[in-house]
Amino acid sequence: MRLFIALDIDDDIRLRIQRFVEGVSGFAADARWVRPESMHVTLKFIGEKPAEAVEEIKHTLLAVKGEPFELGFRGYGFFPTAKSARVFWVGIEAGPQLASLATAVDQATSALGIPKEEHTYSPHLTLARGGGRSGAPGLQKGDRARRSFQKLQEKLAVLPTPEFGTMTAREFFLYQSQLMRGGARYAKIQRFGLDLARL
Repeated sequence: MRLFIALDIDDDIRLRIQRFVEGVSGFAADARWVRPESMHVTLKFIGEKPAEAVEEIKHTLLAVKGEPFELGFRGYGFFPTAKSARVFWVGIEAGPQLASLATAVDQATSALGIPKEEHTYSPHLTLARGGGRSGAPGLQKGDRARRSFQKLQEKLAVLPTPEFGTMTAREFFLYQSQLMRGGARYAKIQRFGLDLARL
């Protein structure tokens, strides 16, 4: 099973982003656009694990404590750089609680032998992937100047900064990613509430 841990986003924010994507996706027609129902804020990508590991992961995540916190969705950017763009994303504004939650999840899962993150947590909401398969933020071997998003960048430059709204994160989820024709589909395996003060 291909697993990851993420926050879901509110339906009204999802709808605003969907309308934005409908307006600009034609300027990067060759990109692979994320389906609105699949949008989420990744906290930790786990990768392939046997089905029997799921219960252990669920049990470990129950120990992660946190309080609800605010998230704002506005602006956009490209990974790893605008000239070598592989990924088009929406920006996320949050207090320290989001990074703290990602760190707590990372530390909890590392006790199960899941490798810890090598890079600082960089919250974003992926909208589209262009050249290359990786969605990683940092420069990677083989990254070069790409034109996948050039027309989109020119269009966005003359538009006001998009604002998609604010939500309160009250929970996070363990997800399964199922690779299918037409892209991955995500299924929630278990919910974990953010309703206790961090210990």
